[in-house]
Amino acid sequence: MATRKKFAAAGSDIQLSTKAKKISLALQGGGSHGAFAWGVLDKLLEDGRLEIEAVSGTSAGSMNAVALASGAIEGPDAARQKLHDLWKAVSDSGKRFNPLGQIPWQAGHPMGDVLASMATMWFRSVTHMFSPYQLIPKDFNPLKDILVSQVDFARLRDESKIKLFLAATNVRSGKVKVFGIEEEISADMVMASACLPQLFRAVEIDGESYWDGGYMGNPVLYPLFYYTESRDVLIVHINPIERPGPPTSADDIMNRVNEISFNSSLIKELRAVHFVQKMIDQGWIKEEFLHKLKYVLMHSLRADMALSDLSVNSKFSSDWGFLQMLRDRGRICATEWIDKNFDSIGKRSTVDLTAEFL
Repeated sequence: MATRKKFAAAGSDIQLSTKAKKISLALQGGGSHGAFAWGVLDKLLEDGRLEIEAVSGTSAGSMNAVALASGAIEGPDAARQKLHDLWKAVSDSGKRFNPLGQIPWQAGHPMGDVLASMATMWFRSVTHMFSPYQLIPKDFNPLKDILVSQVDFARLRDESKIKLFLAATNVRSGKVKVFGIEEEISADMVMASACLPQLFRAVEIDGESYWDGGYMGNPVLYPLFYYTESRDVLIVHINPIERPGPPTSADDIMNRVNEISFNSSLIKELRAVHFVQKMIDQGWIKEEFLHKLKYVLMHSLRADMALSDLSVNSKFSSDWGFLQMLRDRGRICATEWIDKNFDSIGKRSTVDLTAEFL
């Protein structure tokens, strides 16, 4: 087993690479909508001007994180291929195990709305009446087969060039657990980060049970402040922060509740970041303590517009065409973000926390 390591806390003086600008990523979870983040990562790797130092991920964000880090051992092209292979494996597995996986969710399909509504009603009735402990055999989780087939976790632990921090929710304590600060990343930790309690039994690790990390951190930011060198953090959002007008249908209301719930922990952490930055900017902190703080430069790539036409139900779709469409949308948004913000990396934040999140 690889020796456990604890990353040293970084100071406030940052030396960026002369070849590429260092940055850390925070990847939200959101079911199959995580393929949008696949597209973002694909474009960042293709562009080549950013060096990804660390990734904090939750749920699908954790899946993207381990695929990225696994492939990056051999370089950017291998990382892009690994992400492609991971999502193709998700789609292939969905054909066998996902009852909602092949329903045509895309807008414009003649039967899309009808089939989605029928499938959603059936799915909710089943998951509300029965728990995974009644329906799902012990140790059954198709995600583990996907992860083990796509990611060499032994090599990832020994050779990864990217620091990984994966969030899960401790079922007993209700607190967030961030894997990767002290322990080596395993397939079980990724499964814990992505364990929806309506669908799968809790994942047990070292005597504790874990559910999806999105309930307490989607994603968690603080490891990217304490255990990295780069000051720049790019959040790749999956769940829209804003939507126009109040929802009126049952599905739309449920969708918006889901989005607000899974964004709440992130917004609370951004409030804390804003508070620390304000104290530094206004001289509220004594000079002898400033060296202990890192002035973080925040960046945000939001999917509000790119995914606004998709409901929460589509997060269960594993249709390959649908996942590729999400990837392409992610690539477009990443291209626009890089063109607009690259020159600011290492110099200033490109997101106004007060205006956009507070």
